Amino acid sequence: MAGAAPGKRRLGACELGAGGSQGAGRNPQARPRFVEGSIVRIFMENFLTYDSCEVRPGPNLNMIVGANGTGKSSIVCAICLGLAGKPSFIGRADKVGLFVKQGCLKGVVEIELSKTPDNIIITREIQVVNNTSAWFINRKPTTLKTVEEQIAALNIQMDNLCQFLPQDRVGEFAKLSKIELLEATEKSIGPPEMYQFHCELKNFREKERELENLCRDKTNSLEKMKQRIERYKQDVERYHERKRHLDLIEMLERKRPWVEYENVRQQHEEVKQSRDQAKEELKNLKEMQAPVTKKIQETEEYFKSLEVKIRDKAAEIKEVSQKCKQKQDALEMKDKQIEEIHQALRMKKDEEMDRQKKIYSTHKMIEDWEKELSAMTVCENLQPQTDAVNNELKKLQEERANIDSDISDLTAEKMNQAREIKRIIDRLGQLNNIMNMKEENLKGRFRDTHSALMWLRKNKDKFKNKVCEPMMLEINMKDNRHAKYVENHIPANDMRAFVFESQEDMEMFLVEMRDHQKLRVNAVCAPSESCAESLPSRPIEELHRYGFFSYLRELFDAPHPVMSYLCSQYRVHDVPVGTEKTRNMIERVIQETKLRQIYTAEERYVVKVSAYTNLTLSTNASLRAAQFLTSSVDTDERRQLENQQQDINNTLKSLDVRLTTLSERQKHLECRDNELRQQKKELLERGNRRRQLESKIGVKYDSLRQLEQDAINLEKESQQANVKIKEINTQKARLVTELMHLIKNCISLNILKADLVLQSTTVAAEKNRLESEYKAAGVQLRAAEQRFHELDDKKRVLTENCKELLKKARQVCKLSPDQHLPKEFQTAFQDLPNTLEEIDAFLNEEKTRASCFTGLNASVVEEYHKQTQEIQQLTEYLEEKKNELDNYKQNISQVKERWLNPLKKLIEQINEKFSNFFSSMQCVGEVDLHVENEEEYDKYGIRIRVKFHSSTELHELTPYHQSGGEKSVSTMLYLMALQELNRCPFRVVDEINQGMDPMNERRVFEMVVKTACKESTSQYFFITPKLLQNLTYNDKMTVLFVYNGPFMLEESKWNLKAFCRRRRRLGRMDEL
Repeated sequence: MAGAAPGKRRLGACELGAGGSQGAGRNPQARPRFVEGSIVRIFMENFLTYDSCEVRPGPNLNMIVGANGTGKSSIVCAICLGLAGKPSFIGRADKVGLFVKQGCLKGVVEIELSKTPDNIIITREIQVVNNTSAWFINRKPTTLKTVEEQIAALNIQMDNLCQFLPQDRVGEFAKLSKIELLEATEKSIGPPEMYQFHCELKNFREKERELENLCRDKTNSLEKMKQRIERYKQDVERYHERKRHLDLIEMLERKRPWVEYENVRQQHEEVKQSRDQAKEELKNLKEMQAPVTKKIQETEEYFKSLEVKIRDKAAEIKEVSQKCKQKQDALEMKDKQIEEIHQALRMKKDEEMDRQKKIYSTHKMIEDWEKELSAMTVCENLQPQTDAVNNELKKLQEERANIDSDISDLTAEKMNQAREIKRIIDRLGQLNNIMNMKEENLKGRFRDTHSALMWLRKNKDKFKNKVCEPMMLEINMKDNRHAKYVENHIPANDMRAFVFESQEDMEMFLVEMRDHQKLRVNAVCAPSESCAESLPSRPIEELHRYGFFSYLRELFDAPHPVMSYLCSQYRVHDVPVGTEKTRNMIERVIQETKLRQIYTAEERYVVKVSAYTNLTLSTNASLRAAQFLTSSVDTDERRQLENQQQDINNTLKSLDVRLTTLSERQKHLECRDNELRQQKKELLERGNRRRQLESKIGVKYDSLRQLEQDAINLEKESQQANVKIKEINTQKARLVTELMHLIKNCISLNILKADLVLQSTTVAAEKNRLESEYKAAGVQLRAAEQRFHELDDKKRVLTENCKELLKKARQVCKLSPDQHLPKEFQTAFQDLPNTLEEIDAFLNEEKTRASCFTGLNASVVEEYHKQTQEIQQLTEYLEEKKNELDNYKQNISQVKERWLNPLKKLIEQINEKFSNFFSSMQCVGEVDLHVENEEEYDKYGIRIRVKFHSSTELHELTPYHQSGGEKSVSTMLYLMALQELNRCPFRVVDEINQGMDPMNERRVFEMVVKTACKESTSQYFFITPKLLQNLTYNDKMTVLFVYNGPFMLEESKWNLKAFCRRRRRLGRMDEL
């Protein structure tokens, strides 16, 4: 016996004697006998729980014993993966990289197999990064395909449950169908050719079925084809009759284009002659018109020269007229100058008259003011009255200033309060929007819960105690980034649950929702004694060194019943939340803090202690993203804002009352101020009137002196004006003389121009006459040209038609462009009509006769010949397939005899051993070959029937009829029945005894020891976490102890012989 210690801190290699010699006391020099292909050595490095471990099993039965979780099944995984097995064969993980020890990048599994003359060592290096493997045979790199070929050559089948039965696939053996069990048994213990014969029989039978169906279908097809060809004979005869009519139609259609061509050719010759005559006539007309054209050109040139002369005279006349206009403008300018002189003189006269009037009025105004001044008495003393009015005005202004200041302060205060209330309303709107978003989220995800919420809000008066809305609405995160921790901790069913303080209220609510309104809602009741203020098991400050910053309860706010329920049900007051620092030192955190639930930045850890081994087990999962609590409302802030809004509204009302009072007082003061100012104005006016009169009289005397100094000499002004007018009249006389000379010159030029216009008119009349004659001749010429062009176009069209018709006629007769009409066509055309009308009538008659033969075409004859050939080919093909079918039947008969007889003998041997095993347990078991149809070889199977109680009948072993222990016993005994017959080099069975009762477990164990320790059997691995006491052991078996714990010995201190000697000494001391 030996032990293996797969610890997490340090692992020792398995110290095994050859064939278990250390435990059995056999000759250590004897070389153990290993069947070729059996496992000599297993080496693991960084594999699952092992750092480094080497296992040396014995050649017969190997018992691998150890507590759960110590690493027994890790050895089974190493055997499977080291021998090119897939992870799916084990049933644990889907990727090979997951079998590498946590924290390592590479793992190694090395298997040494017995082989003559030298053992073979297969090594597999597993890379975690890209989930790949590197393979080696005898330490040399190789490929997976080569390893699989080597393993197959040793008859190792890791996918065969009859050879390799891992712990997670024990239940699958009982689920094997009879067909799958037969195939697995054939592969495991049958001769190599047995499974091959079985596969050949299935393939032959499949081919036989295909050939039988094919021959049956082809025979039916041949009969139908023979019936169909009889119907084609009449259609072929009718087709030939129709073809004679079609040939005549074809000849008529060939002649018709030749007749059309001849008709068009005759028309072409007639048109050609007419075109030549029109061409000659056109030439004569053009010769007659040439002299008239020359005379028109000469007249045109003379007319143009006259036009040039007329334009020159018109330019001279225009130039003289412009000069006359300039002289007339100068005369008008002189008249305007004279008028301006007269106007200036009149203005001087008017100005002098105005001056005289102003002097008179000023004298009159001075006299009136002097009379008023002499009549005015000495001014009385008004100063006391003025001072009294000024003092009262000063007091009014001070009071008004104070009121203005108060109004300004109150207005500023009102504006500040308005801005503050606007800010509060905006913030409340934001908080309401967040609540609306949360309610919309609830409505979208849980419509029934939302309907229940609407009902609750309308019927809160029906409940005795407080009812809280769904938790996802009541919980408000202090920081939305922490929402994921709360949502991962509280299940979704509770997130949408209503929270009640009274059990009676909750039951009434659920009856209304679930029974009456048929809504699917959740509800919970807060504990009667509040847990909301429960203290954590330790202060959070003690956990800061591990990266924890808060407990879950401190991350959110919730109503008192909700918080009480969460503390009671989910202990949110005692679940800490950590950071990435916590994740990096998670093993230390679990060991030192003894916490049961832990949150890191992105993961949740749940820690449990095994009741069986007292080991600490932890599971972790990534945190889901938050869905419900990402939008939170601060209820305290909302309550404070609503109170502030009410206070500000009261303040605004008070300010409005004060402003109204001050405004009314201000209006009263303003009216009194206006009255005092009017009194002051009247007093000032009464004191200033005399000074104003004296000042006005002095000003008027000054203006009177100025008016007398500004007198105008009208006689002198009139003389100066007459001198200027005389000079201007002299200039006018000179301009009139020049204008007369220009007018005479203009008249003579107009007379010359009129003469030229008369000549031009005469020439134009002559030109028009010649052009009229030319046009008359041109009409006749154009008519001749048009007739010529029409005839030419008609000739060209007829030429094209002749070419097209000739081309068409040649194409119909399939002639080349330079080939003449063959004599056979000419002979055939002579017997046919010569006009288009007769040909068309004959064609219609023949087409009518041909149309009577409907539904016939050339394919009828082709189909007739084709069907005849197909019948001949199908007859030959059918004969060939029948011969092939006979050959398959003969092969099936031969292979069946070579497969079925050895299979029946093999199953009889299995049944004999299986029955004996069951008989030794006072039970009944049978194994037989199950056949539904002897010809259906893919339906053959092995049927296992068992009976564990004398009062029952034999029942087939199924996944459902027998209990777990009965299935385990049946599976184990069937594998034992295969053991002595097995061709495979080793068998692995992992923890199959877990469901057995102690009696069956003891009996099965004895059978395993007895069967697996025989000389003729192959290697056997039996894995179990426990063994019964006082079991029977054999010297040929090897027991491998897998142990693990905090007090493991170092590898160098492990000495099995010393332990045995110490145990013997202790035994002798106990006897004394």
